[in-house]
Amino acid sequence: MTLSQIHSLTHENDIHSLQEIVHGIDPNSISPSSYINSWDFTVDPCHSTGSQFLGILCDLPLDNSSSRVTAIDLDGIGYEGFLTPVIGNLTELTILNLNNNKFRGPIPETIGNLRKLTRLTFSDNFFTGGIPQEIIELKRLEYLDLSANRLSGTIPSNMTGLRSLTYLSLSNNNFSGRVQNLTGLWNLNTLDISYNQFFGNLPNLPVSLRNIYLSHNIFSGDITPLKDLIHVRWLDISDNRLSGVIRRDILSLRFVSHLNVSYNRFTSINVVNGQGQGQRLRLLEAQANNLKGHLPVNLVTFTNLTIINLSNNQLHGPIPKEYGLKLRTTWRRLYLDHNFLTGNLPLELTHKSTNFKGSFANNCLNCPTNVGVCRGGQRPATECTGQHNL
Repeated sequence: MTLSQIHSLTHENDIHSLQEIVHGIDPNSISPSSYINSWDFTVDPCHSTGSQFLGILCDLPLDNSSSRVTAIDLDGIGYEGFLTPVIGNLTELTILNLNNNKFRGPIPETIGNLRKLTRLTFSDNFFTGGIPQEIIELKRLEYLDLSANRLSGTIPSNMTGLRSLTYLSLSNNNFSGRVQNLTGLWNLNTLDISYNQFFGNLPNLPVSLRNIYLSHNIFSGDITPLKDLIHVRWLDISDNRLSGVIRRDILSLRFVSHLNVSYNRFTSINVVNGQGQGQRLRLLEAQANNLKGHLPVNLVTFTNLTIINLSNNQLHGPIPKEYGLKLRTTWRRLYLDHNFLTGNLPLELTHKSTNFKGSFANNCLNCPTNVGVCRGGQRPATECTGQHNL
């Protein structure tokens, strides 16, 4: 018996849309244990047993109106195929999750018809093309994850109209171009646009942000646009072409706990006394820049700091004696290798009870190789001559 031969309580358009979703998937990718294999259209989708139509949720009205599909949450087992434009007929959808599959082709423009969507997640697929302009219609959208696809183009300028958005991830795609002012996304908590090809200056970002991931792009210029992000906790701008000063107001942001500015072109780091500010900074990654000058003594005033990486720079001069006490107490990892540091190790490092990891190799130090952090040796004298002028 087919569905047309039974009385259906689910809206006809919704049933047809579910059927078209199945038709767009390669049957060879539908395993016997998969959710899609449980979609038995000889029964009503919204009024079937718990073992049928897995991954589907419905709204069951108390009156005589038809039931509507409100959520599609597919299992991520590698379904292959295309997402049908008919998806736009499921106008009561609030959740659409296709994560960890192999859907390919463009994201249908009809996605803009799903105006009740609060959560849209297409990560880890093979979608291509750009973000449809019609996405601006999803005014209730709170969570958008398009990461790990093959999407390209720029971020549509109208996306700043998604005022309810709290989470946005476009990472691991082929997006490029300049990123426009995003301050209109005033509810955004997390922004991840890492591993793309965005270039130009850092964009102006909403002050509501807590987690910012801009790494592995081609951003250039200085980091001034970040200084007003007073709520940020996790900030990763590594592997870009940013330059100038690692500013004191970035290091001293009140809530920042993890800061990664590695693999850029910064030339100096400006560290003021951290007491009374920046107290939550726990991790500072600034390796592989062009940092010059002496090691910043004021790092010891950041009371929660436990991991510091300043390796692969052009820092010179002695290791401050204040570092020694921190290495005996709260600092757990310190990487200063591949610089031009000179002089002796802090006395505290001669104590066998010192419990921390790190490396001071490839400097110009008096560094005994029987001390763990000295393993790897120091630079030859010819590389150290005149480095005090760096």
